[in-house]
Amino acid sequence: MHGGDIYTEGILKGKNLIDFSSNINPLGVPESLKENINEVLENVKVYPDIKYRSLKNNIINYLDSFYKYFGFNKKDDLIKFENEDIVLGNGAIEIIDLSISLFNSITIVVPSFVEYKDCSKKWGLNINYSKLNGDMTYNYENIKESLKNSDALIIANPNNPSGNVIDKDKFKAVLEFAEKNNKTIIIDEAFVEFTGKKNISLLNLCSKYKCIIIIRALTKFFALPGVRFGYGITKNKNLIKKIKEKQNPWNINSLAEVAVNYVLKDEKYINKSIEYIEKEREFILKNLREINIFEKVYKTNSNFVLCKLKNLKSGYIKDVLLKSGIVIRECFDFETLDENYIRFAIKSRENNNKLISLLKNI
Repeated sequence: MHGGDIYTEGILKGKNLIDFSSNINPLGVPESLKENINEVLENVKVYPDIKYRSLKNNIINYLDSFYKYFGFNKKDDLIKFENEDIVLGNGAIEIIDLSISLFNSITIVVPSFVEYKDCSKKWGLNINYSKLNGDMTYNYENIKESLKNSDALIIANPNNPSGNVIDKDKFKAVLEFAEKNNKTIIIDEAFVEFTGKKNISLLNLCSKYKCIIIIRALTKFFALPGVRFGYGITKNKNLIKKIKEKQNPWNINSLAEVAVNYVLKDEKYINKSIEYIEKEREFILKNLREINIFEKVYKTNSNFVLCKLKNLKSGYIKDVLLKSGIVIRECFDFETLDENYIRFAIKSRENNNKLISLLKNI
C-alpha cells in the first residue's frame, strides 16, 4: 500500500481528487525542466552514456553546493565526492532493494517505509526490528543492540511516516559500532531536502564512516516520481561494486538525465520550496493540534504529518474525506502502527485549509 488509490476512486471515474497521501512537493515540477523538456526528444534517439559520467558530475556538483541550501558549513562539514562514489538507480527503491539483497540479516527501525520490510522478505533476510520511542524519536541504544544481530541497518532521515530525524551526536555510537564490526548503515534521505537549513543530512560523515550509504531521489522534493531516478552515495567502493554487479546496463533513461541536469541547479526552486514547506508545516501543525479528533499530532521535520486518532478509526476518516474529494494515507500497514493512525502530506494553503475545515466538522 502506497497511500491513496487516485485511479480507482478518481481518474477512472472521472473525478479529480486531492491526494494528501502523496508526499510530493506541492510546488510541482520545476520550471527549469519544463523549459528544457525538448532536450529529451533530442536525446532519446541515442543510447545514454553507459557510465553516466555527465549525470554523475551533476549530482556531485549538487552535493558540493548542498551547504548553500541546507545549513552545512562548507569548510568544516562537506567532503568531496567523486564519480566512483555514486551508484544510480531506477528510483531510490532500486538502490534500496539491491543494497538489502547483499545481506543475510537486517535491522529495520519501525514504523518506517513498508518497502524496507518487503524487500528484506523478498531476498529472504532475517529481520530484526528496532521500535521508535513513544514520541516517535529514535531509540539509539536499542538500534545498536539490534544491530549486533544483523549485517546491516536501514534507517530513514527523516523517517516516513513519523517525520523524525537522526540526532547525529547520539547516532555516532551506532556508526562507531558498525565501522568496527563490519556492519552497513543504509540511510534513506528521500525527504531530507524538506528539512531545510538544519544540517540534518549525514553526507558530512561519509568519509569518516565507510559503513554508510545514503540513498536519495528526485521523487519527493523535486516532484518527479514518474521520472524514476534515485542515487546512492558512499565512500565504500566494495559496496558500490556489489550493487553495480546486480544492475542492468542503461538503467537510467534520457528524461532522468535531462531532469538531473536542470533541477539540481535550480536555486530558485530549491529555496522557494524550503521556505514554502517551512511555512506550511508550521501552519498545518498548529491547526491540526486544535482539532479534537486527534489524541496526538507528532512533530515533523518533513512535508507530512503523522496523527493519532482519539476515538475514531482511520477507515472512517478516509471514507468521510473521500466524499469531499480528499485522499489520505491510512497507516495500518506500517509495522507497529494500526487503524488509529493517519498521515497527511503538506499541500497548497488552499488545499490545507480545505482539509482542516473538513476535519473540524467530523
